[in-house]
Amino acid sequence: MLEQENKPPSLLQRPPTDDRNAWHAYWQKLGQSWRTEPEINVERQKYLAERLRIIPNIEQGRYPFKDIKLNRADIEWLLATHEEGRGPIDWSDERQRERLGLDLRGADLRRVDLNHLPLARVRAGLATREWWNATNQERIEAGAHLEDAILDWAHLEGAGFRWARLEGTQLFGAYLQEARLRGAMLSGAALVRARLEGASLCWAYLGGTTMPEKLAPANLRQVFLDTTTNLDGIILGDEQQGVISLADASWGNVNLAVVDWAPIKMLGDEREAHQQVWEDVATKEKRKRLVKFQQAVRANRQLAIALQAQGLNEEAARFAYRAQKLQRGVARRQGKYGQFLFLFFLDLLAGYGYKPRRSLLWYLVIIFGFAAAYFAFGHLPLLPDALVFSLTSFHGRGFFPGLGSETSLHNPLVVLAAFEAVVGLLIEISFIATFTQRFFGK
Repeated sequence: MLEQENKPPSLLQRPPTDDRNAWHAYWQKLGQSWRTEPEINVERQKYLAERLRIIPNIEQGRYPFKDIKLNRADIEWLLATHEEGRGPIDWSDERQRERLGLDLRGADLRRVDLNHLPLARVRAGLATREWWNATNQERIEAGAHLEDAILDWAHLEGAGFRWARLEGTQLFGAYLQEARLRGAMLSGAALVRARLEGASLCWAYLGGTTMPEKLAPANLRQVFLDTTTNLDGIILGDEQQGVISLADASWGNVNLAVVDWAPIKMLGDEREAHQQVWEDVATKEKRKRLVKFQQAVRANRQLAIALQAQGLNEEAARFAYRAQKLQRGVARRQGKYGQFLFLFFLDLLAGYGYKPRRSLLWYLVIIFGFAAAYFAFGHLPLLPDALVFSLTSFHGRGFFPGLGSETSLHNPLVVLAAFEAVVGLLIEISFIATFTQRFFGK
């Protein structure tokens, strides 16, 4: 894909103008289909070539393109002339994986469209050994500025983005296998369908921010991870700034135990579903909100399953409970009010099996509540008669000790006892159903 044809460029007719279509055809003939821009002029080429001769110095913060504003045409020319015309790195050729990519450390690529470019092993931050020996200031200065850049479907395999500024960057479908993103700022970045197998996201920040402007947390929906993806110390966000969205992420047995899940009270998918959009009054917009709630349900359930599979039971329980609460919202928006009320009842009763203290609380409320009713209407001594009578009515299903066969069915005590028996039966059935689902997944 990245190899150029053997036909010398001098035999091809260069487009005489900046006609983009003509240049596109020209690049196709040269075997550089990833190029879309007219070639930069000779003066610009000389300037970039001079910059390339600068010897990097980490302590002095000196790099070839430090603080230099570059555009897509610049990057295309740099790729085509990389290593004296050898061209960009073809990651599919394992023999090329030891080559060094473009040195863009400290470069200004804000809001530049770099989609589909072959940027494998690009250097947008310090290398591993350099990073460990550098100060925090030196790490910051080496990070490239890629805020709001577009890197959709770009080949970034093995790229070095340590401490790079990637806020708001579009990385839809980007190939980030074995990329190094340690400490990278990814607030608001969209990594939907990105390939992150073998990537290192240690200490990367994916939460939202309010300075200098409001940025949503990163979006990791449908990303691909595996056991080689390193999430050690990754910051997914917090309650104030928000948390990343994770619906349909392919976890691939990545180690989730290294992630601090405690600050995460709500996934970004759920936060997005709860957001009030005042202009959403049309039917199709209501349908859109329903889809958002279904997506949030899916995100929480998928994460809960992944956490459960790794023995992280407490963390899994939190997200599974949130999935159940969101499912209640789905039922209401679908007009299934019977299901909505039943799910609401199960939540109040036992938190779908994830809040056992609620069960104990309701049990005590009912036992002591009916005991007080027997004391008031049946004139039984509160202790121990009314309390024992309440316990036997709740569990005995109509066994009324001491009343005798001559007791009238119209006796208020009998009516209350029968009602308590029905309530007790419903609660016990609900207990069994919720706890079976909670502990046995059925």
